Amino acid sequence: MNKSINGALLTSLLDKSNSLYTTDYALQWIREQNNKITVRVNQIPFKELRHWGFDDVSLRHRSGKFFSIDGILVNTNYGRVNAWQQPIINQPEIGYLGILTKEINGVLHFLMQAKIEPGNINHVQLSPTLQATKSNYSRVHEGNAPAYLEYFQNAKREDILFDQLQSEQGARFLKKRNRNIIIRVDGDVEILDNFIWLTLSQIKELIKYDNVVNMDTRTVISGIPLEGGPEIAQFRDYVIKNNFSDRILESLEERALGVNSLNDIILFITNLKCTYELDVKQIPLSTLKDWVIEDRSIRHVDHKYFEIIAADIEIDNREVVHWSQPMVKPVQEGICALVCKAIDGVIHFALQAKLECGNFDIIELAPTVQCLTGSYDNPRSKETLPFLDYVLNVKRDKVIFDTYQSEEGGRFYQEQNRSLIILAGDEIGVELPTNYIWMTYDQLQTFIKLNNYINIQARSLLSAIAFI
Repeated sequence: MNKSINGALLTSLLDKSNSLYTTDYALQWIREQNNKITVRVNQIPFKELRHWGFDDVSLRHRSGKFFSIDGILVNTNYGRVNAWQQPIINQPEIGYLGILTKEINGVLHFLMQAKIEPGNINHVQLSPTLQATKSNYSRVHEGNAPAYLEYFQNAKREDILFDQLQSEQGARFLKKRNRNIIIRVDGDVEILDNFIWLTLSQIKELIKYDNVVNMDTRTVISGIPLEGGPEIAQFRDYVIKNNFSDRILESLEERALGVNSLNDIILFITNLKCTYELDVKQIPLSTLKDWVIEDRSIRHVDHKYFEIIAADIEIDNREVVHWSQPMVKPVQEGICALVCKAIDGVIHFALQAKLECGNFDIIELAPTVQCLTGSYDNPRSKETLPFLDYVLNVKRDKVIFDTYQSEEGGRFYQEQNRSLIILAGDEIGVELPTNYIWMTYDQLQTFIKLNNYINIQARSLLSAIAFI
């Protein structure tokens, strides 16, 4: 990476003395944006969906665009359950998740949007500058084009700081990916009413609050490349002197070696991708075993996992202000936790290789604990899921980060999961269960760059790691 770019990113991450606004102002600004907007979301019968309907196979939009709700039959040799059927979101388009950056007061600032999604618990959340599916920016909905789209469509190579394809939730989307992109601009940028310039350190500070920074922002900033080496040393005085952030930064500065090399990690993942099989076949929604299609929902017979609902939506600051669509509604809240510990003086994170039915390439590296269905707090789960009992009963002095974070509000209706980062001590050994591996922060950054290795739940947690 160009040293000036790395320095600009480090300054934005580690120096908040020259930010354009205070973080308190940003919080108040988000509240004001929320108060200005009228949002109405009502669950309706499927037959009242406009431009959507059931065909012989799926629930889909009449244009054939946006997304569809499909039925799938899954067969695998991974885990305790080797075959099941379920609905899934099929959205083969690659959308934009893009952030504009600009140097202000000598510090790189990120142009963030106070965006309302119909599924957001608190309506407004801090989103990327541009958050749009291909159907949106192609104006299939016959509405206005998304703001700032032209910056990303016309970006020159030298303007791009970061550009990757990253996966979405593998249990709910079928092989869905988005283009995560950050570009740098030098000229004047018109700032619309619901946009604000914030530094990277401020965005990370706002992630500490429940449901303020949306999933799309978290996945984009998780991939921001920070290179180690001596350049970090000039920022050490800014860093919180604790046993976590200081040691992570120190490991980047010294390019500390992990207990596993990059080659070890590649061999670990490759072996599992060759060991586990994943066969996914589309089947008609009406034939799904253990799922029931009712007037207002598609649900599991035992009321588990999630359900598909129909929503009628009015939001007065969108490209289209009134529409209806299917949404995924959770049955219970889940939990995602990343457990780390110092090994030979270097902070390592315990990642699990997790197969989910919608994964692009069978296996992705997931948080130490990932339970999104609310079925985790019971004796059977605590006995069979590694680290779950530890996470649920961890002492507070081990917890680095603990908030509720929303899933993506454009498709998921009021879904939030408890998100934790835990710094363990000797109570967690170096030996890990099968399918788990230790990785350093530097190694995790490397694998995010490689696309489809680190899943969205792990990226969301990594985005929360702050240093000041």
